Amino acid sequence: MSKEFEIVREFEVDVPPEKVWEAITTGTGGYLWPMDPPEPRAGGSGPFGSTVTAWDPPHRYTNRSEDVGFPTQSLNQLDYTIEPRDEGRRAWVRYVHSGIFTDDWNNQYDGASKHTNFYLHTLREYLTHFAPRPVTFAQLEGPAASRTQEALAAAAHALGLADDAAAGTKAAVQGPGGRTLDAVLDYRNPYFIGLRTDSALIRFFGRGHWGASLGISVHDFAPDADAEANESAWQAWLNQVFSQA
Repeated sequence: MSKEFEIVREFEVDVPPEKVWEAITTGTGGYLWPMDPPEPRAGGSGPFGSTVTAWDPPHRYTNRSEDVGFPTQSLNQLDYTIEPRDEGRRAWVRYVHSGIFTDDWNNQYDGASKHTNFYLHTLREYLTHFAPRPVTFAQLEGPAASRTQEALAAAAHALGLADDAAAGTKAAVQGPGGRTLDAVLDYRNPYFIGLRTDSALIRFFGRGHWGASLGISVHDFAPDADAEANESAWQAWLNQVFSQA
């Protein structure tokens, strides 16, 4: 049965509103994934076939799509409101994701809500530590064996993260090829893990909670970053983690 949904989040970040605006409208892949930037006007084309319904830089941006392309959703709208704080040195952001889920409403809403928290946290990490550095983006999915609720814990164990390692702690994690990565564990809950190194944001998505494979995205800000090399290395790491499952 079709039913409307609305996910609302508000946060502040220690960068000017213009920096937030650039991050959400350029589509570089700094915190989400690469996408076509919106046409800078109301009525213009937006990412993934959406239409820009509000365009007021650097204060308001909304896009809306009535042809989402997913069997469980028929309408999708993303709305950003950005206001200055502390004489423009900081920004307050209100994010609203709304639309219509057409099937499996509770599961769809739960997944979208929890992903929203992680994506917006990653946005703040990007704005605080990396923006506007150029980014090289890679993403990949684990094998079928990673479609379980225990998959993220298995990935954490392979990284060498202690069970009690909490967000904000430093960690020497075991990455692809046995290479040790000095990182900050910037996000951790039963659904997601976020790692921040001096040159990258590495995100782990425990989507087995919603019936999908574990995913990884790598936002690499090193000048010599290689997307194919990152994808290949982390894919091999994932396949190895779940090769015995």
